[in-house]
Amino acid sequence: MQQTVTSPIEFEGVGLHSGQQIRMLLKPAQIDTGIVFVRTDIHDKDNVIPARWDLVVQSQLCTRIHNEDDVSVGTVEHLMAALRGCGVDNVVIEIDGPEVPVMDGSAQPFVDEIDLIGVSAQSKARRAIKILKTITVEENGKKVSLSPSAQSVFSGSIDFDHPVIGRQDYAITLVNGNFRHDLADCRTFGFLHEVEAMHKMGLALGGSLDNAIVLDHDRVLNNSGLRREDEFIRHKLLDAIGDLFLAGYPILGEYYGEKFSHALNNQLLRTLFEDRDAWIFVDGVTSAEQKAPVQPCLHEMA
Repeated sequence: MQQTVTSPIEFEGVGLHSGQQIRMLLKPAQIDTGIVFVRTDIHDKDNVIPARWDLVVQSQLCTRIHNEDDVSVGTVEHLMAALRGCGVDNVVIEIDGPEVPVMDGSAQPFVDEIDLIGVSAQSKARRAIKILKTITVEENGKKVSLSPSAQSVFSGSIDFDHPVIGRQDYAITLVNGNFRHDLADCRTFGFLHEVEAMHKMGLALGGSLDNAIVLDHDRVLNNSGLRREDEFIRHKLLDAIGDLFLAGYPILGEYYGEKFSHALNNQLLRTLFEDRDAWIFVDGVTSAEQKAPVQPCLHEMA
């Protein structure tokens, strides 16, 4: 069945790129609402922004969505991943600034509060997108793909010329709540030598050792070190889960990414939905915590 949060959940924190202090409220929503952002600081334009793949307008270092009045909200990927991992289908997100607060740089703070408040089952079956054939996007040595699978699988590899990272591979099938203990606490990361350039671009203005892993030429600068040896690839897959939830529904299929990015993830969704023979809707899908049979539904994409 579809699910929403049981009661409102409030978050407050700094925006990773804007540096602004932001307040955000997750509110229960009706069946078939989906994930919807509302910019409460905007009053002279349409301030409602559905969390959809076709509304992504900026994918450099984060995922940003906007509406027809060019009202936008950025850095949505960690929250979207948390909602996917916790099985939340419908929620209205009131936010008083231009991006989701980064919290500690992972999805864990969102997951913790959702679990504390709880989710409520609703009286309509969950719908998912089932992949029927392999879709691939490649660009400059980077690659992402979606292939048929009976479950939601995310796998990938990264390769950085850095002694702490190097090549890392990881795969996860979203079942039994494992997003919570396998990916949710893995933080975003960046390199000290890139900070000045990012600041000139108006990015990472709120970044710090409290909300990101920061590396210099040979080490991690955070006093607490890494939470996991392969935290980097795990975080990249966390990002991918959030990016692909912008499809509007969970995806039953296997995602693979090689040196992947937010921009490439969005291009993968655009390529998928251009090919109407590559997917179908299925109804009766449970959350990522359980398995259940699904029934094909050949309705057109809403």
